[in-house]
Order: sequence, then C-alpha cells, then structure tokens
Amino acid sequence: MSSSPAPPARGSRLALLVVGLCWLAVLFDGLDMFIYGSVLPHLLETRTFGLTADTAGDLGSYATFGMLVGALTAGTVADRVGRKNLMVGCVVLFSLASGVCATADGVTVFGLGRTLAGVGLGGLLPTAISMVSDYAPRGRGAIVIGLLMTAHHAGGILSAYVAKWLVDPVSWRAAFWVCVVPLLFAPVLAKFLPESLSFLVAKGRTDEAAALAARYDVEPPGAKSGRRTAADRWDALAGLFRGGEWIQTLLYWLASFGGLLLVYGVATWLPTLMRAEGYALANALTFVVVFNLGGIVGMLVAGRAADRFGAPRISAVWFALTAAGVALLSVHMSTSVTMVVVFLTGVFLNSAQTMIYATVAISSDPGNRATAVGWTSGMGRFGAVFGPWLGGQLLAAGNGEWGFTAFALAGVSSMVFIGIAALRTTKQSPHGADQELVAAH
Repeated sequence: MSSSPAPPARGSRLALLVVGLCWLAVLFDGLDMFIYGSVLPHLLETRTFGLTADTAGDLGSYATFGMLVGALTAGTVADRVGRKNLMVGCVVLFSLASGVCATADGVTVFGLGRTLAGVGLGGLLPTAISMVSDYAPRGRGAIVIGLLMTAHHAGGILSAYVAKWLVDPVSWRAAFWVCVVPLLFAPVLAKFLPESLSFLVAKGRTDEAAALAARYDVEPPGAKSGRRTAADRWDALAGLFRGGEWIQTLLYWLASFGGLLLVYGVATWLPTLMRAEGYALANALTFVVVFNLGGIVGMLVAGRAADRFGAPRISAVWFALTAAGVALLSVHMSTSVTMVVVFLTGVFLNSAQTMIYATVAISSDPGNRATAVGWTSGMGRFGAVFGPWLGGQLLAAGNGEWGFTAFALAGVSSMVFIGIAALRTTKQSPHGADQELVAAH
C-alpha cells in the first residue's frame, strides 16, 4: 500500500509551525507597539518625566518614525543577512529597546528606546509576511496572511491587559519589562524557523530551497523570484509616474497617508482621549481591547467583502464608516453604547487601510505591483508619524475634544482620495493580487 499521503501531512504540520512562530513574533510586535498608548494616560496623570501632552505626542511619533526606517531598510538588510536572521534581530532589538524604556530616567532615553523599538517593529512585520507567504500550504497564502495580521491586534489586546494588571499595582515600568520577555523567544525563532525560500532562490541556493519546499510541502518559488537590480527598482518606481499614472499614484499615496495617520493616531491616543471624555481609566483600557477585537474581525471580513463588491468600493465605504465612528466617540454616551461604537470603529478602521493596498495591487501591472504597494505603504507611514504628534498638539493646546474630529477628517480625506482613484481606474483585477495586500500595514 502506498504511503505517499504521509509526507504532505508532515509537511503541513511543519508549515503550521512556521506560521505559528511568525504569528507569535507579530503578537509581540503588536504588544510593543500598543503598550505606549496603554500606559500613556497613567504617564500623563502622574506627570512622569514632567511629561506633557505635546511631548507625549512627540514620543509616540518616535516609534512610528522608527517603523518607517525599519520598513524601508528591511528589504536591503534581509538581502544581506536573510529573512530568518532579520526576524530574530528585530525581536531582539524591540525587546531590548523596551528594556531601555523600562530603565529610562528621562524623556531623552525613553524616546531613544521607543525609536529603536520602532525600527525593530517596522522591520519585522513585512519580513514575517514574506516568511508565511513562502511556507503557507498550497492555495492558502491569502488566508494565512490574513490570520497573521490578527496577531498584531491580539498584541494590542494583550497590551491593554498588561497595563490594567501592572501599571497601578506595580508601575508603568513593569509594563515595559513585560515587553522585554520576547527576548526569550528569539532563540526559539533561531532554532526552529527555517530560512525564507525566496531568499535562498535569490542567493542561488536553489537546491536548498527545493529541499525545504519538499519537506514543508509548499510550492517552491521560481527562479524569477531572484533579486532585482537597483536599475530595475528605479525603473519600476519611475513607471508609477509615467503618462497619467502620476495622478493615480499621488491619490493612492494621499489616501494611505490619511489612513495610517488615522490608524496610529487612534492607536496611540484612544485611551487618553477616552479619559478626556470622562471615562474611567479601566474603561478606557477596555476600549483598547474592544477596538482590537474589532480589528481582528475586520481583517477576516474585509477580504470577503472586497471579493464580492470590489476592494476600491469597500475601502471608500470602510473609511466613511470609520470617520463616522471616530466622530461619534467625541460624544459622551453610555458605556455600553460606546463599546459598540468602539468595536465597529475597530472593524472598519483597521481593515480600511488594508483595502487601499488591495486597490493598489488590483490596479497595478503584475510586474510593477510590489513597487506600487511598497511605496504606497511607505508614503503612508509619514502619516503614521504625524498622527501621534497631531493628537499631542491638540491636547496640549487644550483642544482634546477636537482629537476625534481631526482623526475623523483624516478618514474622510482617505475616503475621498481612494474614491477618486477608484473612479479613474478601469483596469480589471489581475489574478494573484490578493497575495500582496497586507505587507505594509
């Protein structure tokens, strides 16, 4: 009797191990990203380091600026050291950086820690997505990437509980010490995570890549996955501006700017703004949990909705609903009603930005798709830097009640820009575009 089914079953289990390890790494990424926003109300109330709202906004932007640097350099570094080693290095970097925050004696050292953490956070997510894309079971790539993205929001939920359980009973420093714990996970990654198949092919190690692909029962990448030259990359970028494409490109970039301004502005300031609206600190942190639960649901729902109604339409509608939800949060309602609004806002907000990437991927030529999505994400990350700063400036000026309104207007602007871009697009969706949608969130 043939025993051929045995290796695929084993390969599927091994592929699940790879996806599981990457999921845990992104979970810790989310924990470290959201922990600052979760402890921020306490830092402001106790005037830790003499912290003011505008300084707090600057500190929030340091991490997102670090993420911008990490995301832009991740590809170059991965080309040299490998994606596995880069993932391990990113986990080590943001874990040690949290230790710097936990021991900081002033704003300068704390800000350095948040910046270094941002570099690690920005480099890890796109690398992890690339890894699971390589090892996802045949025909399951898009689903696996969507599941991986839920880990980031699970980390946000964990950050709220860490803050609730440790900040008042122990100290805010204890919350950052928890973020050092992923350092113990780095050796696990180093031991059990295989190297990226795409990296091996790009380095000419095709025999090793083929052996790993057979072992994990996944599709081996073709030789065309090899590394592009610098001239190729610049030509691909120039292609985004040829003819009338420059208008479309700028519309996508502006939509992404507003979207990530909204995502990271709300992620940083949600607990503090809810406190300013009169809610107790415990409820403000519970809102973070509910918001990220909505994010998990939204990631799982948005793709199906986009498949049925089209990614550009869903992106525009999602941003409109996000703007309405964020604006409603400026109105003091009963706690139960507010919970529902926060949940729905999380559903739409966290997947609206992903639908921008979907729209770009669908409307781009296959040969230029990765460049189009990557640069749309990169330009959007300037919004991620601006969002936390903007919230701090509004609070410092005594205009905290305008915080939600400002973020809602960012959602409206993204709705307008992606809507105009969608109306100008006449190309049909190429097959396979859904594999590259979330690499830069």
